Amino acid sequence: MYTLQRANKYIEDTRTQVIKDYRHDYHVMAPVGWINDPNGFIYYEGEYHLFYQYYPYKSVWGPMHWGHSKSKDLVNWESAPVALAPDQWYDKDGCFSGTTIEKDGKIYAMYTGHIEGEKPEDIRQVQCIAVSEDGNHFEKVAQNPVLDEDDLPDNAMPQDFRDPKVIQRGEIYYSLIASKFKDGGGQILLYKSSDLLKWEYVSVLLKGEKEEGYMWECPDLFELDGKDVLIISIDGLPTEGNKFSNTHSVLSIIGKMDWEKGIFHREVCEELDYGLDFYAPQTIMDAKQRRVMVSWMQMWGRNIPTDTLEHGWAGAMTLPRELSIKNNSMYQNPVNEISSYFTNHKVKHNIILIDETKEFADISTEVGVLSLEVNTQGSKRFDIEIRGNDGEKTSLTYDNESGSFILDRKQSGIKIIGKEPEALQQRYVHVKPVNHILKLDIYMDRASVEVFINEGEHTMTSTIYPTKTARKVTLRAKGKVEVLQMERHDIEVKS
Repeated sequence: MYTLQRANKYIEDTRTQVIKDYRHDYHVMAPVGWINDPNGFIYYEGEYHLFYQYYPYKSVWGPMHWGHSKSKDLVNWESAPVALAPDQWYDKDGCFSGTTIEKDGKIYAMYTGHIEGEKPEDIRQVQCIAVSEDGNHFEKVAQNPVLDEDDLPDNAMPQDFRDPKVIQRGEIYYSLIASKFKDGGGQILLYKSSDLLKWEYVSVLLKGEKEEGYMWECPDLFELDGKDVLIISIDGLPTEGNKFSNTHSVLSIIGKMDWEKGIFHREVCEELDYGLDFYAPQTIMDAKQRRVMVSWMQMWGRNIPTDTLEHGWAGAMTLPRELSIKNNSMYQNPVNEISSYFTNHKVKHNIILIDETKEFADISTEVGVLSLEVNTQGSKRFDIEIRGNDGEKTSLTYDNESGSFILDRKQSGIKIIGKEPEALQQRYVHVKPVNHILKLDIYMDRASVEVFINEGEHTMTSTIYPTKTARKVTLRAKGKVEVLQMERHDIEVKS
């Protein structure tokens, strides 16, 4: 049987056995075992708490627990004891994703209890509450489950009813819960409560068409810069041009929430990240009145080298990002606290390339940020190769003729292969330089790259697993390119 005591003892006994080759310096990871969706992200009593889907016993998905990390600044994280284990009849096969909210000085966690059956149709997913008075230790309430199949509308399937997101409006709490409808496709259901224990069904907040993915997950709803934003993670959203190439995608929908009718009206839909490893994000409004988001930095259905190489762990979270809306589009930028950990600054100005290649050994970094400001006027193509050494590299390319920015990890190191019909090793996003100027901030950790384009207008997040030490940054141009500025900072976080 799974218990908190068993999980925490196992972690304590095995955490020193983890192989550290690809362990990140400034991204959240579990001390040992498997990690996926962020859960229960909250700012409470002066600390950020991030819970997550967790299976401590192997570096593959298993009966879900809630792991727990804490930080005072969103950068330097420390592991805390496991918060939830699947130890009750209503969550015996997994404490699935959910959120937390503060009420009367306590943290209330709402999560999905997963119950397997002998046949797929016997699976049940129910909603549960656990309460903490200190942010660390949780007690599951006697009323659990607080929502089950009897609380579903007629069109919803009890086998897929999960990932509650709780928000407060005045004296009323609302919960958005992902669901699959019987005719096929995803939907978001809305419930309300005055005490977080007794819930009442309100409406189908948003219903997808069959061609919009067969299951919606991990909903999030918030106000930002005068707009309402709904974020959903989607299983099986068909590829559309350069969009939705991964097996699972994240959609940001800017629109208007009608709270009287409990219906969300779409205005603008866009993919939230154009990389290869980004799923199940969760956001909070913190004490600084910022909307901060963190996401799982991995993708379903692909090999994870730290598992296949038996390193004893798998999965991590993105660098937390501050969200904003500009020109009716979502912008993402790293939280500014990361700059407190910048060291070893190097900068170069006015690098001119005309149909040539230049290498820079003194500006390379494995754990740090490389920022460039590039004048693309007169160029056909501009390449940046990072983490370079003897044939290994991660390539970032701006094609001026097509307006495409491309991230390519074909030669990044250990190959990542997934369920896609063809191995997906690169993705691209359409980018328009501002007055011919392209701005890039490229954040690297031991096994990841996060690219912020034009001050957060687009992002591309991917894992990479180099087998060689980074030795150089390479710039390559077709036509004329002027790099107005290129600067490097290492990032040093001492936990």
